[in-house]
Amino acid sequence: MKHISLLLSALLLVSSLSAQKKSKAPLAAELAELETLVNQGLAKYNVPGAAVAVVYNNEVIYAKGFGVRNTKTNEPVTANSLFAIASNSKAFTSAALAICVDRGLVKWDDKVSELLPYFKLYDPWVTEHLTVCDLLSHRQGFETFAGDLIWYGTTYSREEIVNRWRYVEPKYEFRTTYGYSNIAFLTAGLIVEKVTGKSWDEFVKSEILSPLGMNRTNTSIRDFKAGDDIASPHNTVKGKNIPIEYVNWDNIGPAGSINSCVNELANWMRLQLNAGTWNSKKFWEAKRTYEMWEYNIIKPVSSWQREHMPTRLVNGYGLGWELMDYAGHKIVSHGGGYDGMISKTVLVPDMNLGFVILTNSNNSLPSALGFAGLDIFLKPQHREDFITLFAPEAEEEKLESPARNLPDEIANQFVGRYHSDMYGDVVVKKAENKLTIDFEPTALFKGNLYWEGGNLFELSWSTQMMLPKGTAFFVVNAKSEVVELKVDVENPDFDFTELKLKKVLEN
Repeated sequence: MKHISLLLSALLLVSSLSAQKKSKAPLAAELAELETLVNQGLAKYNVPGAAVAVVYNNEVIYAKGFGVRNTKTNEPVTANSLFAIASNSKAFTSAALAICVDRGLVKWDDKVSELLPYFKLYDPWVTEHLTVCDLLSHRQGFETFAGDLIWYGTTYSREEIVNRWRYVEPKYEFRTTYGYSNIAFLTAGLIVEKVTGKSWDEFVKSEILSPLGMNRTNTSIRDFKAGDDIASPHNTVKGKNIPIEYVNWDNIGPAGSINSCVNELANWMRLQLNAGTWNSKKFWEAKRTYEMWEYNIIKPVSSWQREHMPTRLVNGYGLGWELMDYAGHKIVSHGGGYDGMISKTVLVPDMNLGFVILTNSNNSLPSALGFAGLDIFLKPQHREDFITLFAPEAEEEKLESPARNLPDEIANQFVGRYHSDMYGDVVVKKAENKLTIDFEPTALFKGNLYWEGGNLFELSWSTQMMLPKGTAFFVVNAKSEVVELKVDVENPDFDFTELKLKKVLEN
């Protein structure tokens, strides 16, 4: 009996130690809740696949793939699956410049026009006074995404895009209002090249990616290898997720061309939370981190945010990072939107906590999980059901409107070449009972114009396209001569109305 008693005691001790070990797993309950929400979100938002990583106290405590990386092949997403992280690339550009600041190659307050002699904006005074800090803070005076049509899918080089930026008209006074600008970060990347003698891609790889062990991460889809673990972007067509081809973003690289996986982004988050040091290697001085995390422009807290996130007190932007105060903590984060891929990175510096979410369709799940994750880890008094709140509404099936027959005498007056100083040329041609439209700098932007009467046409894209249908309206002068083409496509990313397409007169 004594032996049995001793054996039972030993078993109880082992069981107790095992329970203690399990209970000491960092944030175990919180991670379980987060995983449940990820699985629920994939189904609710109709997302093919996702990958999530969480770091805490300088450790990777969670890294996992969910769903499939391609709905045709059904290959599973893993923690090593590459996704386009889009605008999450911006923080890498800010970090590259922080390294340059440490080395005395540049200062945050250096004038851009002195670093890049060809640089010019619409307003000469802003051109003269714009600094590196202004580039990284989205405070140049432009409306959000202004000028993005110059780079998206075009053949223009990085320098040519910046040269064409001068034709984009500002909407706000300089340094007064937040206006998100991809071209500003492209310009910042060209400054990295100017002061280091290396391209932005080479510098980021040699000074950040390689030392961090981010060997799968790259700055161009041209670096993808056949058969590698790569998630495919998807478009949703009548409720079905269809894999689509990657769109090359090389020409906007510093603003959004990095592709990575959660296993390696975990290292990136640890570097950020350790204020520029990783595994005893100092990438940049700690004070640079806090400079990147300072509010350089304030954004209003909307009524919707006040209602659903009452602990969200301040919104703003630092250098390559979105900032807010939430539940008594400073939150450093950023999102990324690519064709068929959406991502989110969230850091809580005072908790030494960070998490990243990558998905392979156009969806709002990363935003929902970003806020839901904060509620899970921060435990504010007010908690919202963000998965339900951000869930998409069912789309109504729209019937195709019958195209009107387009008489030749009407069609011929609209045929021709239309020029925008900012963008380039758009060509309209006659084809059967419709017109075709070709945005020459952008191979993806081709479509058909179906006559709706008068000078108004429906624009329907004929290529792989994430954009909805739009309208094309031809402006005539007092002599009834067509002088301008106005295109409008309702979407959150591109403003077609800024093209100002004037008809080119024939010789």
